[in-house]
Amino acid sequence: MIRAPARILLINPNTSRATTAQMVAIAGSVAPSHVDVIGATALSGVPMILTADELAAAAPVVVDMGLSATADVDGIIIGAFGDPGLAMLREKVGAPVVGIAEASILEVAAAGHRFGVATTTPALVGLIAARVRDLGVADLYSGIRLTQGDPLALVADPPRLVEALAGAVRLSIECDGAGAVIIGGGPLGQAAVALAPRFTTPIIAPVPAAVRRLLRLMS
Repeated sequence: MIRAPARILLINPNTSRATTAQMVAIAGSVAPSHVDVIGATALSGVPMILTADELAAAAPVVVDMGLSATADVDGIIIGAFGDPGLAMLREKVGAPVVGIAEASILEVAAAGHRFGVATTTPALVGLIAARVRDLGVADLYSGIRLTQGDPLALVADPPRLVEALAGAVRLSIECDGAGAVIIGGGPLGQAAVALAPRFTTPIIAPVPAAVRRLLRLMS
């Protein structure tokens, strides 16, 4: 059982407070009424992680944010698709910690789906594939499909972002044989929710997947 009231900390390794608010709202819509979701936004870094170097730089920031709040929360979500700082933070805190990439990949793999990833960040393709391998489910991975255009411009234009991701999802399903598609990115959270009703193939939104996994660990 999860004690009530319980608190989940959602760490946004990006500096965008709007992204934090979006992810917290999505997480709150999934969490039960006796669980509060609070957000924390990185004070240093970039508005959106686009490269391997930016992802690596976010890891110690995430660890510091988690350590500063661990006495007041019952579980932690890392809200960037590369799961920066996940292993380090787990070693240092007693509360369960999950990353949105880990949670969504493990959820879709547990369902037995061959799955792909649709996202906006070409410089992170290799790291996403490595994350799949590290989690031991590379045999189910159909690959990644990318949107066209500047990721920051897409995220700033939500209708355009949804349409761009819809195109990537279609390619993943029709060309790669994906039986489910993960939308790969914390800032893409609202688009992931919007896309789900448009496809009969399961569309996995990573923030809700992380909430579901964390609630199981908290129980």
